[in-house]
Amino acid sequence: MSRTVDRILRPSLMALAIGLAAPLASPALFAAEQSALRAYDLPSAPLASTLNQIASQSGIALAIDPALVSGRTSAPVTGQYDGIGALQAALRGSGLQLQQSSVGSYSLVAVPDGTLALPEITVNAASISESAWGPVEGYLAKRSAAGTKTDTALVEIPRSISVATRQQMADRGVHSLDDAVRYMPGIVSASFGSDTRYDWMRVRGFEPTQFLDGLPLPRGVYANPKAETWNLDRLALLRGPASSLYGQTPPGGLLDMVSRRPQAESSHEIEVQYGSDNHRQINFASTGKIDDQGQFLYSVSGVIRDGGTQIDHIDDKRYNIAPSLTWNIDEDTSLTLLTQFTRDDTGATSQFRPIQGTKIDMPFGKISHHKNLGDPDYEFYDRTYYALGYAFEHRINDVWQFRQNLRYTKTDLAFQTITPGSYYQPGGPVQDDGTVSRMSTNTDEDISQFAVDNNFQADFSTGDISHTLLIGLDHQRVNTNYLSIFGFNVPDSNVINPVYGLPITRPDRSTAFYDYNQKTRQTGVYVQDQMALGNWRLTLGGREDWVHTGTKFFNQGDATSTERDKKFSGNAAISYVFDSGFVPYLSYAESFQPSSNASVSATESFKPTEGEQWELGIKYQPPGSSTLLSAAVYDLTQKNVSVTNNVGGITFTSQTGEVKVRGLELEAVADVTENLKVVAAYTLAKSEVQDGLYKGNRLQLIPNQQASLWADYTWHTGVLDGFGIGGGARYTGNTYGDQANTYLGKANAYTVFDASVHYDLGRLDNSLKGASVAVNATNVFNKDYISTCDSYYCYYGDERSVVASATYKW
Repeated sequence: MSRTVDRILRPSLMALAIGLAAPLASPALFAAEQSALRAYDLPSAPLASTLNQIASQSGIALAIDPALVSGRTSAPVTGQYDGIGALQAALRGSGLQLQQSSVGSYSLVAVPDGTLALPEITVNAASISESAWGPVEGYLAKRSAAGTKTDTALVEIPRSISVATRQQMADRGVHSLDDAVRYMPGIVSASFGSDTRYDWMRVRGFEPTQFLDGLPLPRGVYANPKAETWNLDRLALLRGPASSLYGQTPPGGLLDMVSRRPQAESSHEIEVQYGSDNHRQINFASTGKIDDQGQFLYSVSGVIRDGGTQIDHIDDKRYNIAPSLTWNIDEDTSLTLLTQFTRDDTGATSQFRPIQGTKIDMPFGKISHHKNLGDPDYEFYDRTYYALGYAFEHRINDVWQFRQNLRYTKTDLAFQTITPGSYYQPGGPVQDDGTVSRMSTNTDEDISQFAVDNNFQADFSTGDISHTLLIGLDHQRVNTNYLSIFGFNVPDSNVINPVYGLPITRPDRSTAFYDYNQKTRQTGVYVQDQMALGNWRLTLGGREDWVHTGTKFFNQGDATSTERDKKFSGNAAISYVFDSGFVPYLSYAESFQPSSNASVSATESFKPTEGEQWELGIKYQPPGSSTLLSAAVYDLTQKNVSVTNNVGGITFTSQTGEVKVRGLELEAVADVTENLKVVAAYTLAKSEVQDGLYKGNRLQLIPNQQASLWADYTWHTGVLDGFGIGGGARYTGNTYGDQANTYLGKANAYTVFDASVHYDLGRLDNSLKGASVAVNATNVFNKDYISTCDSYYCYYGDERSVVASATYKW
């Protein structure tokens, strides 16, 4: 790490950790995590086996000292219990009792002499527990599977993970993944302004892979599914390499989304929105039992949107529905069907604004934020996406359980757009009077994907060491057809007074720049062991991947290209869970990512890029509070990067390049009190190209610094009972959009502010119970800024948007 960065990191880590912790240090009362009500009929058996079975079923972290339980037998457990109640019932007469740590996990201790045994208690009401695949109360998620594929306490996962919960997304009025991650460290969203087609992000300098319900979403060129945040219970951002569990992924990290799933407790919700740019949207969700016994549960959610955008003549229409069904086959087995259908009708809202009139002053003035430089009579973006899959779980015995996630997805896209010529065209694309040359992009793309992930989990002990062992095999098959035709005989227009309706002809397919069919087959086998010895935690994992990519280029005489890649990826981490709530950790992880889509060539062979990262971090969950403070420093390297060199006047490209990213990330998430909820983040990152013509330059689209703070305060008593306000600020440092780091590729730093007000109408009158209203605003002060320039084009940041909503829950 350079002296400059080292000099910045050391005082920043100390000052910012203190700054983030200071307003959050006040403890808040919270109930111990419990499991949902279950029917138990467990006979007397070896105590360790019974306790392991109950804890695993209930999602309770329980450390068992083999010396304590050796030779002891559990009491029979019969009746309705939550998880803690079932453990206590099994311990009756054993001379042992549960002890909870400050981070929510449990261990066994001997009952003190003279302590009276408590009578058996049968729980008569279900309690809500948190699992890694379910909803969260408030802003702080206490469990996650993003870093381990197992239900693990978030504070004990030795990786940098941020979680946006359903309530946080609702309070901020989130409409996209770009919105959802804005207050997380280590990620840049909406690099090209909000795009109704897709969410463009960079995590630690690299575009993240997106996972939904444990399986990767298909990734094409333009036909990528745009996840509907209304259908999510939570969204986790895992920063750093993750190929040892997830296979072919970039070194920066991944998004792990969890769909709304059926719940036993009936709940229904409908929300109506209206806002800027004629935004009109209806959201709905319903879940509950189908039969009285709760063997069958259902859930359905969806969105209907028919609105405009900040760009003239570009609509944002979406029709989405996501039904799901859970069949509780028996107490050890469940099957949840997860389906989704989405239809989008929109366009390229990011718009390719010429450098002239945005970055460079011109006689005609400045190009408007709202002007459509294309032609609405010619342009469209029509995407249809559907998915059908399931999540299956079965407990085999008191040690082993099996999970299988499976999904088939299909995306069909038809897309036409017109863009102005680039700055480096002869004479420049924009004349002094605003006349601009243009070209067309015409794309047809369809992607079908089958993905399945199978894993066995075993919870057991060997001597003094307890294990959570994961053994898995996953497979995916992706078939992509991609056609892209560029048209250069497009009539000129004017950036100040665009001309629409001019004759534009789509070029013939024979002139296509891209026209191929690509088939990818990927199989991976992975093993992971999470070990605990007292307060020590050690995680070891490894995975072998086999990837086969075959491409047929129809526009190159049916030429074919075949890539076969094989790679092992590992990870290791060690941490210590202090009783005070501090958990320091050190982790190492690897990644790899083969070439795919349009980056594959009929004449060249490309090695997969490979990444590795060292991360040193500390997490702190203060005893008696719902607060999690995190700090991490990391050193990330990506190898086999394509670079251009010039030797003896001859320019050549090779895969000898390497890029490095080093940084510091701080985060605080807290349900400080019943009234106050806070999220805060700070990122300091230094990226550097290690080889080639651009050696020493920064990576594209990664700022050196970012900071954000969001807080929501709701009154529950007094005159303002039911009224709440929220506010946030987001700072993004300057970025370069071009490899050369030129002036024309530089976007300056900016700060924008968001706000919300909301009111629970049920506090006003009991007849209005369940009804609420809210107003959410982003970029409240309408900050005028450029989000990215790439030395050819610039992209404006989003202007102010205000959306009012009315919600009814019952």
